[in-house]
Amino acid sequence: MTVDTPSQDAHWMGLALDQARLAAAAGEVPVGAVVVKDDQVIATGRNAPIASHDPTAHAEVMALREAARLLGNYRLEGCSLYVTLEPCAMCSGAMLHARLDRVVFGAPDPRTGAAGSVLNLFDHAQLNHQTQVTGGVLAEECGQLLKDFFRPKRMNLHPLREDALRTPDEAFTDLPDYPWQPRYVSDLPSIAGLRMHYLDEGDANAPLTWLCLHGNPAWSYLYRKMIPIWLAAGHRVVAPDLIGFGKSDKPKKDSFHQFETHRQSLLDLIERLDLQRVVLVVQDWGGILGLTLPMAAPERYKGLLVMNTTLATGEQPLSPGFLAWRDWCQSQPLFDVGKLFKRGNPGMTPQETAAYNAPFPDKGYRAALRAFPPMVPEFADSPGAAISRQARDFWRKDWQGQSFMAIGQQDPVLGEPVMRALQSQILGCPEPMLLPDAGHFVQEQGRAIAQAAVRHFRP
Repeated sequence: MTVDTPSQDAHWMGLALDQARLAAAAGEVPVGAVVVKDDQVIATGRNAPIASHDPTAHAEVMALREAARLLGNYRLEGCSLYVTLEPCAMCSGAMLHARLDRVVFGAPDPRTGAAGSVLNLFDHAQLNHQTQVTGGVLAEECGQLLKDFFRPKRMNLHPLREDALRTPDEAFTDLPDYPWQPRYVSDLPSIAGLRMHYLDEGDANAPLTWLCLHGNPAWSYLYRKMIPIWLAAGHRVVAPDLIGFGKSDKPKKDSFHQFETHRQSLLDLIERLDLQRVVLVVQDWGGILGLTLPMAAPERYKGLLVMNTTLATGEQPLSPGFLAWRDWCQSQPLFDVGKLFKRGNPGMTPQETAAYNAPFPDKGYRAALRAFPPMVPEFADSPGAAISRQARDFWRKDWQGQSFMAIGQQDPVLGEPVMRALQSQILGCPEPMLLPDAGHFVQEQGRAIAQAAVRHFRP
């Protein structure tokens, strides 16, 4: 066996550090490893438990697996393993079973280190194999990489979950007609540490609070033409971004997005802000979710402003327009969000269309865009259908507040036929305001709607 010198150890550890940096770039805790035999690297490994959903996917285990595959033997005699962080008990046990000649680590781990810091699994003469251990090689460099990785999480009041992405703030600079300060909450029970963004403008004791819920693929920017009208009337406006949209965190996996998760996150936010005297403002998914909210606490709500949406109870077939939209989304997963908005609103400026694209800088941020179309309850037993039927009964029989409906008549998905059916399900809903030139995203003509709504809803 070759006896490694300090300079050789530093060389091999430098290669392990390269693997650790790759782990950090992938959002994993930056630990890297290499296996050396006969003065050659035969395997590399880096932390990957998050990406692989595998608690055993530590850098050392990944490197051991690759080395065993290459050598065609689970015994790795004559091999040395270099790892940037002191191995844990699991990895130390794997190294002993592999019959490594030598283990070299960089930074000590005072919390879980099993090579001398918390315990030393290698220091047991009773075991049938002894592996030589050397610690502290490039310890400062290895430790600094870990510190740099964790420092933003410790300093940030809203740390980013490892299974989520966060659109950089620079993407939202100089948005036209969107001057309001962002607000964030990251401790809502239903979303377990994900950061939700919301606007909250006006006096908390205002006579009315307009709770504005957007749909897919929009975000609170959609309400930029309506918010000033309500603020000028002396009212309060709260406009959250659903998780996966706008300035809110974006889980990496499509499977995160479930009807009940999003519904409960809105209920949690309403309770956290203790919203009172609410006019619920909904459109698209803002209605599919939002129309199920008031029955949970009817005393909070005074009014409903409903635009181009539906209650998805699973009892009626989804409209041909929606089915076409769902199929199109599946066939065009990277569709241009801004162009979609401009198609129905040709007067939008390039800066406005760019604002709708801003939350989604690449395909990794688009899980919600993929997940939401198939998430609409289609059958009676679909997730969300039962709670939507309860909501339908609430609006038919128990709703005590005022209602106002506005319909963009050019909407091919949730246009006037769908909205007329919804109108019949809302107790006391008057004749709707019709906008002949407005499409699905009716808020783009929202000034007139907001002005009419101020006149309609009297505190």
